Amino acid sequence: MTLTLSAAEKVLADNFAPWVLDLGLSVVSLDGQEAVLRLPWSDRLAREGGGLSGQALMAAADTATVIAVAAARGGFVPMTTVQQSISFQRAVVAADVLVRARLTKAGKRMAFADITMTAEGSDETAAHATAVYALLG
Repeated sequence: MTLTLSAAEKVLADNFAPWVLDLGLSVVSLDGQEAVLRLPWSDRLAREGGGLSGQALMAAADTATVIAVAAARGGFVPMTTVQQSISFQRAVVAADVLVRARLTKAGKRMAFADITMTAEGSDETAAHATAVYALLG
């Protein structure tokens, strides 16, 4: 079963805490075991100095991984983050961020993801993350 963009948006709306929804994330595309989300620029998410905060980027990476797992499974399944690691490579200032989560392995009980974040209009990586999820259902 293929997950549609509207179904992915519903997964987003129905399964995340209100503060995560306040980030304004939207699903841009889905492709098998990959999801691309947009994190819109907001001064509220900027840290001192004007760059997008690491906390917002980490939450966006985590959320994009959930959507990638849902895309691979054809819908939402209960899951939990086991591990997430992130490297911040360059600041994002006054630009939306495209968050591309690609599953590198999706088994019955575990999923592994590689997440790349770029400022819209740039090919340069702003942050790179990896994540491991336990699939509970």
